[in-house]
Amino acid sequence: MSTIPFLRPLTCGAAAAVAAVAVFGLAAPASAETTVAEPSTFTSAFTVMATPDQVVNPDGVFTPGEAGATGEFNFRVNSDLDIICYDITLTNVTGDYQSPAKTATHVHEAELGKPGPPRIAFPNPAPVGDGPRTSSGCLQGPFTTGVVVNGADTGAGFTLKALEANAAGFAGDSHTVNSPAGVVRGQLSQMPVGGLQTGGGATAAAADGGSQTSAVLTVGAGAAVVLGLGGFALYRRRSVQPEPTPSR
Repeated sequence: MSTIPFLRPLTCGAAAAVAAVAVFGLAAPASAETTVAEPSTFTSAFTVMATPDQVVNPDGVFTPGEAGATGEFNFRVNSDLDIICYDITLTNVTGDYQSPAKTATHVHEAELGKPGPPRIAFPNPAPVGDGPRTSSGCLQGPFTTGVVVNGADTGAGFTLKALEANAAGFAGDSHTVNSPAGVVRGQLSQMPVGGLQTGGGATAAAADGGSQTSAVLTVGAGAAVVLGLGGFALYRRRSVQPEPTPSR
């Protein structure tokens, strides 16, 4: 899969590393994802519009989450570096988080309407309270979830190339005390990466002579891409500025 230039690298100082916790009496492996800066290129991008009605329990039975809750998960992936950058917003979610994993916010390898193991655990959106909860940052594999099955962490051996190969076979969700099976859930849907028309207007231009590429992606609040599940994704405005010419 080709790498597509996409925006200026951003330092994810707001994202903190999440410590592994013991699960079922077994500690999570010592090796785990690390918090990194946002790379300058991405190989793919995905969005999730998560709703309560899509939640299923471990037996595959639909178990609706919290009524009125919604979740928006936006992911940017560089599978060559095994880095995933995330912007997650939960709205109208109440109560604290609860999960046997090391966090309660995940990407599961699970088809629509099917259960499946968590592959990546993200920092839980905050703050816990009445308003929207948000979480943003970038993580680099190898990934761990803290859930151990048959002696192995469910993130062990997982790479982002597997996600790119079958995005619809993965779901984003979060779990709370009141909705342990999931407060909201939704399948991943692929989005265009950089320089592609998304309804709000996106342009990319490169100067001649091998000079710095300049790209701007703008998707306003009214810009929407129709998804397979009828959701909408919003992206923040970012830009790349050409580097100044060194003085001679």
